[in-house]
Amino acid sequence: MENDCKVKANGWALIPIAIFLVLYLGNGIFFEYISPVEGQMGFYVVSVVLAFSISLIFAFIQNRKLSFDEKIHLCATGIGDDNIVIMLFIFILAGAFSGIASAAGGATSTANMLLNIIPKGFEVPGLFFIACLISMAMGTSVGSITVLVPIAVAISSNGGLSLPLCVGAVVGGSMFGDNLSFISDTTIAATKTQGVAMKDKFKTNIKVSLPAAIITFAILVIYSFMNKGETIGNFDFNIWQALPYFLVLMLSIIGINVFLVLIIGILLFVLVGIITGSLVYATALSSIGTGISGMFETMIVTILVASITSLIRNNGGFEAILSFIRKRAKSRVGGMFGIFSLTAFMDIATANNTVAIVVAAPIAKEIGDEYGVEPKKVASLLDVSSCIMQGIIPYGAQLLVASSIAGIPSFNYIPYLIYPFVLCLFVIISIVFDRKKSN
Repeated sequence: MENDCKVKANGWALIPIAIFLVLYLGNGIFFEYISPVEGQMGFYVVSVVLAFSISLIFAFIQNRKLSFDEKIHLCATGIGDDNIVIMLFIFILAGAFSGIASAAGGATSTANMLLNIIPKGFEVPGLFFIACLISMAMGTSVGSITVLVPIAVAISSNGGLSLPLCVGAVVGGSMFGDNLSFISDTTIAATKTQGVAMKDKFKTNIKVSLPAAIITFAILVIYSFMNKGETIGNFDFNIWQALPYFLVLMLSIIGINVFLVLIIGILLFVLVGIITGSLVYATALSSIGTGISGMFETMIVTILVASITSLIRNNGGFEAILSFIRKRAKSRVGGMFGIFSLTAFMDIATANNTVAIVVAAPIAKEIGDEYGVEPKKVASLLDVSSCIMQGIIPYGAQLLVASSIAGIPSFNYIPYLIYPFVLCLFVIISIVFDRKKSN
């Protein structure tokens, strides 16, 4: 924006964010731990859309120097940003892909096929490895957890293995794939808000994610050597239903345009589903529609956040945050820690890694510009820090879904969430020993 240099720091401009935190985080804690609502997860009693809508109203009330029409124009400018529009279109296709892939039996067949390949006695590291692949192909950690946790429960029961560890391996692997997948909403949000190519963010991201995954896998292998379980039997699968996932994964990695990758994936799953009998024309259409509908909340939140952040930026809120960070971050390394901490905090507050990225991204971009942090590095930090926290907080969708399927309180999984903790360590090391750090 042309007038950014004239905007003065104004901490009061951040009140809409504070209101959101009180409404969403406060009510979430109340309904989850103080006064639970039977049959409903506490952090989903108050819709994130409602919380952001009320926050937007307060953002409109601020700054009486601007007319209502001028504030509407600011919101429209934020929503109309090229990256926001691209992100919304990709969300539609990603939802369609997820819906048709699940309905066609692709996720279950892929998971079962890989389980049959894993050497007996190494089911726990196998679960982690499968979750990594499935989540990268599906682009959703929650979807991967939904598919794999029932399998983890069966493996734990039949093989006499620790249930929290089996589920923890699935959650960790799902966060790895979600973090790196080219069709994940977190990847889409992180790259498009920073204006970088997905393959560039992937190359930067994998330098910390892959070593963390290898260490996690090694820890689980050592556990398997020390705790041999019983034979778990075989799982049924259809190789044709699994094939499209591997093709989509391959096309994504070689850098094909994400729109084309998603369209190819949707068409392949429609074809395979009809040929194998898992789909008919009507169910194919309905599953695509259901998948797209599942993205509506994310899309609405993106629109609301774009509006709120545009108003907050104009009112001096971003400058207030930047001023706070400037006093503590004296170098490029400090700027990176600022981005990491900001995004992690937003994820703790929102319990949604995509929302956390969308909220933190505009501020992170300014921090990156000021401290010489490349956009691809900023995108990587946004994605990885949000996924770390989302994979640990017991009130996030990932652990709540796993908890509801496995029948164990979400807090019980925290000691077994090896990958998120190892990843956090590697990210901190990568920042401290950044090769381009300033003097």
